Amino acid sequence: MEKEQKEKGSLKKMLIYAALLIIVAVLGIATGLIRLDELGAMFSVSGASLLKLAVMLFGVLLLENLVVFVLGSIKPKSHRARSVVSLISSLAKYVAFIVILCWGLAILGVNIGTIVASVGILALIVGFSAESLIADVVTGTFMLLENQYNVGDIVEVNGFRGTVTSIGIRTTCITDTGDNVKIINNSEMKNILNRSDNLSRAISDIAIPYETDIEKLEGELPKLLEEIYSAHTDTMQKTPQYLGVQALEDSGILLRFVVEVSEKNIFSSTRTLNRDLLLGFRKLGVECPFPQLDVHNK
Repeated sequence: MEKEQKEKGSLKKMLIYAALLIIVAVLGIATGLIRLDELGAMFSVSGASLLKLAVMLFGVLLLENLVVFVLGSIKPKSHRARSVVSLISSLAKYVAFIVILCWGLAILGVNIGTIVASVGILALIVGFSAESLIADVVTGTFMLLENQYNVGDIVEVNGFRGTVTSIGIRTTCITDTGDNVKIINNSEMKNILNRSDNLSRAISDIAIPYETDIEKLEGELPKLLEEIYSAHTDTMQKTPQYLGVQALEDSGILLRFVVEVSEKNIFSSTRTLNRDLLLGFRKLGVECPFPQLDVHNK
C-alpha cells in the first residue's frame, strides 16, 4: 500500500512539472517573451531540435512508466518470476536515464563518440571511484542467475531476518515481521541464510512431573499428535513427532516435540504446538510441573 502511494505521488509530481513546463512555454511564446530562434541560438540548436528533445524526453519517460506499470500489474506466483519482474522494473529506470542522456545529447548535436573517446582517462577515474556501484550491479546479477534468493523468500542476513520484498540493480529490500524495511547493497549480501529453500522445524519442549507414568503417556501420544495435526493442516506439513526425553530438569522431565512447517509459519506453529500439547496433556491427566520448595522443620 505504501509503495503504491509513493508511485502515485511520483506520477502526480511528474504530471505537474510537465504541465507547468508546457504552460510556461506556451505563455512565453504567445506573448513574444520567448522566441524559438533566440532560444535555439542560446543552445546553438534550432527550435525543431528543442521540440524533438522534448518529444523524446516525454516519450521515454512515458514508455518507462508504462513498463513499470505493466510489470507492477503482473502478480506471478513463483518467487523466481517475482524476482525477475522486480529486477526488470529497476533496470527500466536506469535504461531510461541512459537513453535520455545519450539521445538528448545527440539531438543537440553533440558527438557522443568523440566525448567517449576524449574522456577515457576521466571515465577510468570515475570507474575506480564507483567500484562499489559496479560491485553491487555485478553481485546482484550473479545472485539472481545462481538463484541464491528470490522475492518472497525468507532470509537472514547479519542477524536481520525478513522477507525479500524487492531485488533491484543495486539494492535488495528485506522486510521483517514488524514491517521494518532494511535496504542492503547487493555487494553486502554475504553469508545469506535462505530459510525458504527447505521446510523448517517448529520445536516445542514441554515438561511433565517425575511421578508421571511415562510409558503410559508415550502410548497415548500418537493419537494426541494426530489430533493436533488434523486441526492445523493449514500450517503443519506433517504430523508432529515425539523425539523423546530432552532433559531431566529440577522440576520435571522435559519432552521434545517437533513438526515440519514452512518458514513463514515457524513461530505461529511453535505457539500452536505448545498450546495444544498443554491442553492435550491436561485431558490425559498430566499437569505441567512448576518449581516448588519443601521446608522441613526439626
